[in-house]
Amino acid sequence: MTGISRRAALRALSFGVTSTLALTAGMALAEGDTVKIGYAVARTGPSATGAGITTIPNYELWVDSVNKAGGLTLPDGSKKMIEVVEYDNRSANQDLVRAIERLASQDKVDLILPPWGTGANLAIAPLMAKFGYPQLAVTAVTDKAPEFAARWDRSFWMLGGGHDYAKGLVDVLAAARDAGTINGKVAVVSVADGFGIDLINGARPAFEEAGFELVYDKTYPLGTSDFAALMSEAQGSGADSFVAFSYPPGSFGMTKTAQSMGYNPKVFYISVGGAFPIYPGVADGKAEGVMAIGGVNADSPAIQDYFARHTEFTGKAPDSWASAITYASLEMLEQAVERVGLDHAALAAELSGGTFETVIGEVKLEDNQLRDLWWVGQWQGGAFRAVNPGDKDGASAPVIPKPEW
Repeated sequence: MTGISRRAALRALSFGVTSTLALTAGMALAEGDTVKIGYAVARTGPSATGAGITTIPNYELWVDSVNKAGGLTLPDGSKKMIEVVEYDNRSANQDLVRAIERLASQDKVDLILPPWGTGANLAIAPLMAKFGYPQLAVTAVTDKAPEFAARWDRSFWMLGGGHDYAKGLVDVLAAARDAGTINGKVAVVSVADGFGIDLINGARPAFEEAGFELVYDKTYPLGTSDFAALMSEAQGSGADSFVAFSYPPGSFGMTKTAQSMGYNPKVFYISVGGAFPIYPGVADGKAEGVMAIGGVNADSPAIQDYFARHTEFTGKAPDSWASAITYASLEMLEQAVERVGLDHAALAAELSGGTFETVIGEVKLEDNQLRDLWWVGQWQGGAFRAVNPGDKDGASAPVIPKPEW
């Protein structure tokens, strides 16, 4: 586990943040003049791709924006600059847990921001509860969110459950089948960890209830790099729809494999990574029509402004699923601090019951969960657009069949 000192962490964030602090108080601000925020994220290891696209850039953009505006506003109207303590959790939960313990007990940070990923957020939930910190589990997809929110009442689950995304996908496919565009056969593969298990467990009954036949249903181990056999079997299954409940390595690997073997199902759906800005490059410029988990209202002025700010600050666009929700969670935290201060119990109560203005619109949690979400998106005209729920403001109509690679 690699630690970054408070001043080193500030340098790592951006020159702008460091400069703002230096101009405010010479070499450094006094200890009590800052709000100390810590996080342990995957800068290295298998989770670094997801963390490096969805989590870290948003943390850095938010800190930079807040500090350039004078700092976090407290209830009395005073402002305090953000000081960051960061650790690389190396994509290992044991390192992550040690880092959270250190942030709470040694660094004594005021607030702790969450890591990237479902498993990582589940790993730290008991520890966050032990130390009393609010946990904005913004990149955790789990059907047990209601149970976890009740068990750890200062935890907040922002990305829905596997059954939500599975049902949204089934709704899209059922409409296409009923229109005669696709057949009633589906080939499904899923990564054998908590995320993939949640989604496939939600998908199986949803497909059955909708009258679909799962003609191919295989899991694959986390860390798989060769998808030729899986894709060949899916291609030979007779299904018009290919569905992968996958992490970025699988999403990218299956895309490349499908292209190399000429596998052109009418529906090609992947999961995490499909909404990443790098996906069109992964797909050799042929992302059009590919469906994936999540989405954004690409025509929203607030989303367009957020995309522009993110791109200007980081040099790259955010992903079109959890990035905006991550940034919205930080806006919620900022507004909650302004209303009630830094007391953890008061912050948790405000996050639970308050209403917040964010880049994704007005947010009010339900039983510590964000439920107003997009379930399915699709690449259309160079943008990843939300297509389900279809009756939600800003939804685009899905395009099926997908153009051939």
